[in-house]
Amino acid sequence: MLWGWSSLTSVNVQSSAEGKVHFQIIVPLFQSLLKVNIMASSPLRFDGKVVLVTGAGNGLGKAYALDFAARGASVVVNDLGGNISGTGSGSRAADKVVEEIQSKGGKAVANYDSVEFGENLVKTALENFGRIDIIVNNAGILRDRSFVRIKDEDWDIIQRVHLRGTFLVSRAAWPHMKKQGYGRIIMVTSAAGIYGNFGQANYSAAKLGIVGLANTLSIEGRKNNIFVNTVAPIAGSRLTETVMTKEMVDALKPEYVSPLVIYLSHDTCKETGGLFEVGAGYFAKLRWQRTEGVILREPNKILDAEKVRDNWNKITDFNKVTYPRSSQESMGMIMQLNSEIDAAENAAVEAARTKDPVAMAKAYKTSDVEFNYTERDAIIYALGVGVSTKQPGHLKFLFELSDEFSVIPSFGVIPAFACLVKSSGNIPGIEIDPTKILHGEQYLELYKPLPRSGKLTSTFKVADVMDKKSGAVLLYNIETFDEKGEKVAFNQFSTFVVGAGNFGGPKKSNEITPLASPPSRNPDAVMEEKTSVDQAALYRLSGDSNPLHIDPMFAAMGGFKTPILHGLCTFGHSVRHVMATYADNDMSRFKAVKVRFVKPVLPGQSLRTEMWRDGNRVFFKTKVVETGDIVISGAYLDLHAYSPVKAQPTSGLKSTAIFKTLADQAKNTPEMAKSTKATYQWNIQQEGKTAATWTMDLKANEIYEGTPRSGKAECILSLSDDTFLGLVNGTLDAQKAFLSGKLKIQGDIMLAQKLGNILPSAKM
Repeated sequence: MLWGWSSLTSVNVQSSAEGKVHFQIIVPLFQSLLKVNIMASSPLRFDGKVVLVTGAGNGLGKAYALDFAARGASVVVNDLGGNISGTGSGSRAADKVVEEIQSKGGKAVANYDSVEFGENLVKTALENFGRIDIIVNNAGILRDRSFVRIKDEDWDIIQRVHLRGTFLVSRAAWPHMKKQGYGRIIMVTSAAGIYGNFGQANYSAAKLGIVGLANTLSIEGRKNNIFVNTVAPIAGSRLTETVMTKEMVDALKPEYVSPLVIYLSHDTCKETGGLFEVGAGYFAKLRWQRTEGVILREPNKILDAEKVRDNWNKITDFNKVTYPRSSQESMGMIMQLNSEIDAAENAAVEAARTKDPVAMAKAYKTSDVEFNYTERDAIIYALGVGVSTKQPGHLKFLFELSDEFSVIPSFGVIPAFACLVKSSGNIPGIEIDPTKILHGEQYLELYKPLPRSGKLTSTFKVADVMDKKSGAVLLYNIETFDEKGEKVAFNQFSTFVVGAGNFGGPKKSNEITPLASPPSRNPDAVMEEKTSVDQAALYRLSGDSNPLHIDPMFAAMGGFKTPILHGLCTFGHSVRHVMATYADNDMSRFKAVKVRFVKPVLPGQSLRTEMWRDGNRVFFKTKVVETGDIVISGAYLDLHAYSPVKAQPTSGLKSTAIFKTLADQAKNTPEMAKSTKATYQWNIQQEGKTAATWTMDLKANEIYEGTPRSGKAECILSLSDDTFLGLVNGTLDAQKAFLSGKLKIQGDIMLAQKLGNILPSAKM
């Protein structure tokens, strides 16, 4: 067993003279809260309101009518009295419901017209009660047939009763609702209309048509306080008997649907334009969801079906979605995206007209580039930039099961580099020989720590082109987004293309991220590290497969005796050195880095990073130890300010009282820490997030809320509030909690074993 506590001194709550003051404040507050609760729980009444329920002789319609009447409404009970296929008629069904309402003291009248005579239904309400406030368009019939067997009359009667009937009844009531400045209309659709159902093509079409009708009426009625909502009930009725078993029909009571219809019809409900599924006590709202989609138009290029085929995964990817709430919003999203394409096309046309190579290059557009990676890729990158199992803390970068597993921030160049390679091959206006490209400068900024794995999407843009006579400098801006569409990183690549100059372009650019010079003093810190002879071979596994870094013959063609190390590999080493020196390898503190590549490095040479700190900016330069050559200059790395974890509000945590008791014991029991001089940090969690942090500093014999005041904790224990209580009262075994993952321990796990010696109440 690791450790366990059997008992702790109880915590007493004492009263004080201030109690009367507190009581005087609390009593009126309680009374006001009680008043609010009484109002919130008061029944929904419809006194003075007139409700028309169509198809109210049976099933759902009957349930609605009875419920409205019981709540004080005057009800028009409409029912043609026919069968479920729409043939026959009679008054008995509506009369029985009216009689039941009246026998209970309610107000109701019957109407026996078909909904195809909507004016007559509304006229009944006006003649008997003088107004019409609420309509529930519930009436319906079925003519189920497979699609090839549907006859014209089967199709027409379903549309007439469901869609046209709903339209006619609502239209007849609309002027009266508009005049009185009040109305509530409940449309009734079906799962068949929303999702489709075999053998119900006619019914599905009509029911989805009702949803469209409701959507438009909700827009037109809003300004006159006429609210329109649609429900898709799942309930046992004469209609659902055709598609459900008797057991299902019996289980799905209409009484489980009526509460939603009642609330949507009440004047306190401000919902309009909603679509709801309801049944068996389940209530849910539906909305239209659209994939993020992709614009396939490109400036001056043909859009064809093959492009749709090649982008089908993006078109149908629901990992990124939008929720358009209106046709204007839907079209607005599309037109905004297209306006960007139009602007690019206009810029490209103007550039081509003037034959300005810089304008042509800047107008160049490409498709977004996706980059998928796993923890394995992050580990391979870490190895590629020099992380070794000989280094302390290497598990943080090389072991995916480490609680502290982190992605080295400079990995942010990898998805951007993949985008660069794919997008920069055919830039108009500039002739580029791929064998004469030199990587000049690099800027990387992270907007949040890189996730341990994921799918990233990068966008490419030529930010500017400079004419250096002997060559051209091209600036590439690449933005990288995560699956939620949130920006993760920004990269700026500056490349020098030998022999591409003398085109009359500008010599300087305002778009380039500037370099910075270090202070004129000796370095504040230095870190040296020998690269492996296999360093380039390892780094190229992260995506830069240029033969210059692996093939001696290709290197010789470039004027090098042996393959050289990637500039971005040296870049990664330097970033690690700064983060280890000034951020204690806390990768979340990384903000941005800028470097200039001066000379190449050979695999196996040693790198020396010289650093100067000025606030949250660290200036640095990197040298080859063996030659003294500067290989990175003008460089700096910006850090986020260090902010120690602050104590969180701990109200409601059961562990709070226990830690306070232990804190008192520590003050009065100096021998408590006699056997162990160590610092423990407890992260108490609720709902998966840290809700409180406590430090047990047994070097200073202190227990207090918050992170350690000095240094770092040697042993960090993370567990939920309930798990902590279980360990304290002995109902949960510590070893089992550890093995099951309820208790996580970082740092020196052996120190956790010594808690039994520290706390007299602990049982080992």
